[in-house]
Amino acid sequence: MALVSGYHHLTLCTDGVQEDYDFYTKVLGLYSVKRTVLFDGTIPVYHLYYGSRNGDASTIITTFPFRKPAVFGKRGTNQSKIIQQAIPVGSADYWIDRLNEKGVEAAKTSRFGITRVAFKHPCGIPHELVESPADNRPSIVNEAQGVKAEHGIKGIYGAAIAVFDRTAMDDFLGVGMSMTKEADSDEGLMFSVPNAGGPNSIVEVLHESSGPQGTWTLAGGTIHHLALNTGNEENQLKLKAHLEGLGFTDVSDQKDRNYFKSCYVRSPGGALFEIAWSVEGGWALDEPADQIGTTLVFPPWFEDRRQELIAGLEPAKF
Repeated sequence: MALVSGYHHLTLCTDGVQEDYDFYTKVLGLYSVKRTVLFDGTIPVYHLYYGSRNGDASTIITTFPFRKPAVFGKRGTNQSKIIQQAIPVGSADYWIDRLNEKGVEAAKTSRFGITRVAFKHPCGIPHELVESPADNRPSIVNEAQGVKAEHGIKGIYGAAIAVFDRTAMDDFLGVGMSMTKEADSDEGLMFSVPNAGGPNSIVEVLHESSGPQGTWTLAGGTIHHLALNTGNEENQLKLKAHLEGLGFTDVSDQKDRNYFKSCYVRSPGGALFEIAWSVEGGWALDEPADQIGTTLVFPPWFEDRRQELIAGLEPAKF
């Protein structure tokens, strides 16, 4: 039995906070779900969450706008490469027009026979909007930004990982994560993420045998991790033990992320995966449920550093 059910979230390290916020909310029409700070280390860095208005599972994209002097990641192989979100079938042309009108260069592409809109985050991270025929979720409607139901993003479709050796991912994704291989061609590998009657979520593995090794540090311009949803702590700990038993011993202890609990594992292809589950209360732990994402909040263990952290954060208009 699969111990994951779809994605929990996807996390990127970006650059400037204002361009990041405007890109996801004003261009893509997502909502601010949570504004907090990086829970690890001592450097003041925003942690921003975007998704559906209520922060529904498998809609969340999170970013660390990491504009620090001389700290920028290197995109390359053995690293997560493309962030993918699902859109209604037939809406690609709408998004190509909208993105180009807003100064984001976009073009229609296809992989595995599925139509996509390819474009980049302002910091350079590749994104795709994928016309997913298997996704029956309602679209995220954002009338204030001009995004209606027939075009709106539905949530996470998946991610593409660039690897030197694509066969190294077979056991990790198939046996380790209980994913099903849906395609194996010269375009790459496609695995479907287990979903309990939900949308068809995907991990794509792209063979890139040349080019630089991508960096794995927390640094701007790179994808940090792909988070899968275990639903509860029992499944998370079972999956952690299962992965360790298979020999994937680079699995972290459980981390408290306030709104969810996480463990991290580095895949053979270099991409960092997270296995996570949301705690009771979720995004509404520290804000009213109908006002999530509207204020800057801190975990209880950072309250004594509130003013110090605020002073070190890049100014932005939310």
